[in-house]
Amino acid sequence: MTGAARTSRRGFAAGVAGLPLLASASPALAGGAANRSLGVDPDLIYLNTASAGPTWPAVLDTTIAAWRRLETNPVAMAYGTVPGSVSVTADAVRGLVAGTIGCTADEVLLTRSTTDAMTTAALGLRLVPGDRVLTTDQEHAGGEVGWQYRARRDGIAVDQVSILPGAADADAVVRDFAAKIRPETRVISVSHVLSQTGLRMPVAAIAALARSRGVLCIVDGAQAVGAMPVDVAALGCDAYAASGHKWLMAPKGTGFLYIARHAQDRIQPVAWELTRSFAGNSSGLDALPNAIGLGRAIELLAETGPANVEAHNLGLRDRMWATLSRMPGLRMASPPPGKLATALIAVELPAAIDSLAMRKALLERHRIVVKMVDKRRFNGIRFSPHVFNDEAQVDRALSAFRSELSKPA
Repeated sequence: MTGAARTSRRGFAAGVAGLPLLASASPALAGGAANRSLGVDPDLIYLNTASAGPTWPAVLDTTIAAWRRLETNPVAMAYGTVPGSVSVTADAVRGLVAGTIGCTADEVLLTRSTTDAMTTAALGLRLVPGDRVLTTDQEHAGGEVGWQYRARRDGIAVDQVSILPGAADADAVVRDFAAKIRPETRVISVSHVLSQTGLRMPVAAIAALARSRGVLCIVDGAQAVGAMPVDVAALGCDAYAASGHKWLMAPKGTGFLYIARHAQDRIQPVAWELTRSFAGNSSGLDALPNAIGLGRAIELLAETGPANVEAHNLGLRDRMWATLSRMPGLRMASPPPGKLATALIAVELPAAIDSLAMRKALLERHRIVVKMVDKRRFNGIRFSPHVFNDEAQVDRALSAFRSELSKPA
């Protein structure tokens, strides 16, 4: 942790110390027992953190307490520079983010989501008609929309590398990117973890390839931060976007964008035009309490340890893989256990079984929450276990899934 990150952590802790917290106990890797402390309906087995995670009570409590403090003197609390004000405490969260992903606070912009961060990066670039952006055909819509907007408004072109469900060859992915780079390519935009299949992309190798060709590398990290350790310096990317509402289990409406210092002359967000501080004159009065809740969620992650979270989640994920891979009629869309695997696991259903109908059946008949894979990609179901899930829950989900698969179409 850098000196600046330690200073931010102390400033955040000082600001939070005076909040009247009601449920500030830290969560642990308690598996299914943790479900009882969350706001999730107690009869649900929730296996969809990759869409939106439940928020820890300690985080909710901190957020609400910060909002109450904000209302005691809105101007002083929202614009004040006195230590302990809501604005100062919220701004310190940039340092907490920096400490989590391995950068400095002046490289972090707090946002509302990954989509907001990715769009901010796309709009902050100087691109002209004929410039090209290279991405994949498996990106989340939030990672695509900024480039689609630039294509419509500014005449840039978007190229795609095709990644088939079940892909598990990192070297082949890098070769495909190398083959698709053109002289006009200015940006490679890629997910750290593909949201449809959970494939851990070889980002460090892709970023090195981009750097060798004078191309920027912008990463959508929505499915990585909070689920596994992330070090942006080791990855070598120029920008990295993530959200708080998924694996960090932070308030909905939080996120961040890392822009490497060396890339800040090329990626220039409007929010940094006058100041780097959160909720400054060039960004406006933003959701200060939510940002403080994000900071508390980052503290809880640090206490648990990202590597411990990843190990827990991979244990559940690999347990699911072992069972799903033996179910007749399914095609595994995610990589097998190993270095390319993450907490997300997806299967392609037989053509006769509709993924939407399966998702509804699991919820309505078994009270199990999963995600239907984007129909543009394949007819599939995705599971995403997290720290509040345990083996008993995933086994019950697998049993229910098997029973639904066995029913006549």
